[in-house]
Amino acid sequence: MADAAGTRARYRRILRFALTELAQTWWFEVLLPRLGLGALAERGRAARMTRLAQRFHVLAVELGGLMIKVGQFLSSRLDVLPPEITSELAGLQDEVPPAAFPDIRALAEEDLGVPLGQAFRGFDEAPAAAASLGQAHRARLAARDAADMGYDRVVVKVQRPGIRQIVDVDLAALQRVAGWLSHLRIVSKHVDPRALLREFAATSLEEIDYLHEAAGAERFGELFAGDRRVAVPEVVWERTTRRVLTLSDVSAIKINDVEGLRAAGIDPAEVAAVFAEVMFEQLFGHGYFHADPHPGNIFVTPVAAATPAWKLTFIDFGMMGEVTDELRDGLRRLLIAVAARDGRGLVASIKDVGILLPTTDTAELERAMTTLFDRFGGMGFAQLRKVDQREFRDFGREFGSVVRSLPFQLPEDFLLVIRSMSLTSGVCSTLDPQFNIWDAIEPYATRLLRDESGNAVAAAAREAVSLVGMFFRLPGRIDSLITRINEGAATVATPVLDRRLDRIERLIRRAIGAVVFAGMLLGGILLLPAAAPLGIVLMCVSVVPLGYALLAGSGPRAG
Repeated sequence: MADAAGTRARYRRILRFALTELAQTWWFEVLLPRLGLGALAERGRAARMTRLAQRFHVLAVELGGLMIKVGQFLSSRLDVLPPEITSELAGLQDEVPPAAFPDIRALAEEDLGVPLGQAFRGFDEAPAAAASLGQAHRARLAARDAADMGYDRVVVKVQRPGIRQIVDVDLAALQRVAGWLSHLRIVSKHVDPRALLREFAATSLEEIDYLHEAAGAERFGELFAGDRRVAVPEVVWERTTRRVLTLSDVSAIKINDVEGLRAAGIDPAEVAAVFAEVMFEQLFGHGYFHADPHPGNIFVTPVAAATPAWKLTFIDFGMMGEVTDELRDGLRRLLIAVAARDGRGLVASIKDVGILLPTTDTAELERAMTTLFDRFGGMGFAQLRKVDQREFRDFGREFGSVVRSLPFQLPEDFLLVIRSMSLTSGVCSTLDPQFNIWDAIEPYATRLLRDESGNAVAAAAREAVSLVGMFFRLPGRIDSLITRINEGAATVATPVLDRRLDRIERLIRRAIGAVVFAGMLLGGILLLPAAAPLGIVLMCVSVVPLGYALLAGSGPRAG
């Protein structure tokens, strides 16, 4: 009963906090502006947002469980939250006091089906790390398992006892809060709270399923099998369940330990370059990437008598991202639209990626995007590398304010890409203050644009074929239409009407010829750099519709 009382108290406390903050928000953001005091509310907004984030920070640390994950999730939502909140929550660490070892032992033995002393030759009672959802202990495999695996030192992650019940309670409370927020217009016109919660809930439930993490580790390892730059811990499946995960112990030098790297004879700047290459290979090459590459999740492991003399070892595969074909295509179209400074095309590509909410005013969005991206429009990657980083930061702040003023939100996969790239840039800058992110991304951006060039050739060819087909089909359709008109208008036909129909027919035929000529000529010119033979053929064949446009209807007319 104590546990039930505790979960009810937890539920009520979350709702009480949310109601208090919502009442304050309604007062300042809705009521005061209606009373003509909007300027007063505006002046204190930044300070209020900071205080709100600080109060939530305190609540999350006190409650632990899923609330710390909520804070970390919100800190990444630069698309819907102001910087005063995201910057405050960015420092929220998932470090909490460890659970009592007898409780950890009981849970592990229940899931493994054997006593710990039988499953492991040794098990360190003091955790190597403790987080809100689970904690990790170093251990040594039993002799038989060690013989099968070829090693005996492992790390065992064990879920916190009762964490599933806590997660369920927290999600239920957040569902209630999301319902309230959806009825607050100043929130609902910018973001869909229920959709946001669904994304967070799906990610959180995956994180407490260690079989999901184990599968992620194996998939990641398979993608980099044979790559001497990357290592991944092995999963000991015989000692792994949904609540217990056993991995080979791969502890080494933390990637941000610059002094430790130098002491081992490893150049931090070289580590930065390789780390960036590996991360962008995941994003743009494999399409499956580590979405939480903070320094605690990557080791640099020295390798004796090998080339290279070290490798990057990734751990913690609970948060993985995937660049789906749809997302990849959407990002490609987004990139092309930005390069062309095409506001309408940009909005269309954003819709394809799934960012826009149904209530979006696309005209306003087109103007906003055109204004923002015009600053960097037309620049190649070589020029972008020379742009002062402070200008990029200013652009980011400006872009962020526009994003938060409009009714759209970024899909989870898209946010994970941003999170991964942001953490990558931060780690690399720590290792090498002169690190330039453009040097790392340029090969992959070039590949993306080259792929798009190939797609453009195919699209242009399809368009040309469509135009040729239209050229041959439309005159017949017009003849058929005019025949039907003549047949149905016998009783009212007049010479004047006949002449007008004849003139309209000639104009339509010439217009069609001109449009087809222009389309085929331009298509041929565009195709010349990438597919010269096809481009030349289209340019030559365009003479046919040109002649048709010039000569259609010039012959003698029937009486």
